[in-house]
Amino acid sequence: MTRLSIPAHERLIIALDLPTAEAALALVERIGASGHFYKIGLELLMAPGFFDLLETLKRRDKRVFVDLKFFDIPETVARAIRNLSERGADFATVHGNQAIMESAAAAKSNGLKVLAVTALTSLDQGDLDDLGFTCNVADLVLSRARRSLVAGCDGVVSSGLEVERLRAEAPDKLICVTPGIRPVSNRVEGDQKRVMSPARAIAAGSDYLVVGRPIRDAADPQAIVNAIQAEIATASA
Repeated sequence: MTRLSIPAHERLIIALDLPTAEAALALVERIGASGHFYKIGLELLMAPGFFDLLETLKRRDKRVFVDLKFFDIPETVARAIRNLSERGADFATVHGNQAIMESAAAAKSNGLKVLAVTALTSLDQGDLDDLGFTCNVADLVLSRARRSLVAGCDGVVSSGLEVERLRAEAPDKLICVTPGIRPVSNRVEGDQKRVMSPARAIAAGSDYLVVGRPIRDAADPQAIVNAIQAEIATASA
């Protein structure tokens, strides 16, 4: 059985990694009723219409994950989260700095869930070594997950490769959102170094899965969405 009562079709978060709001909305139209949860991030923020897109998605009864990975002085992050809470977003991300997490958690309202970024899925152990970290990736993820709960965050963003250990050692009430998801038929990893299939991520304990390029670049994105949702439903049954 699944850990949280989340409808299977809502566990898939479709990343709208596109250069314009118009292109993002066109993909939403192609996916149609099959899409229920969308992620909008930095690329779209740099184009006109970011918040218009957010409001359009909400008017269509879609859930929206605003993935901007806030990292600034705590008061600035708190003000950003406070403003975002008024926009109807469902999820938002902050980096896993303790003071940032605490300020963001204290500022959220209107049902906004604050997620701490543990370690980007574009990083591997060599990258952490270069950055001067003295622990491995799994230990860093677990440490930040524990601290995020103490700080009052609702969950974490974590690779599927670390979720199983997180579930074994960290409290169950943390929401786990997993990027770097690749369907079995999609072997191109790009800049994602720690990837996992939808079924494996759900089995490991992920609550939500973020999928971008395999859907965006498909000839029939709706068919890919339906296939991933079917895989999630089977894995979470």
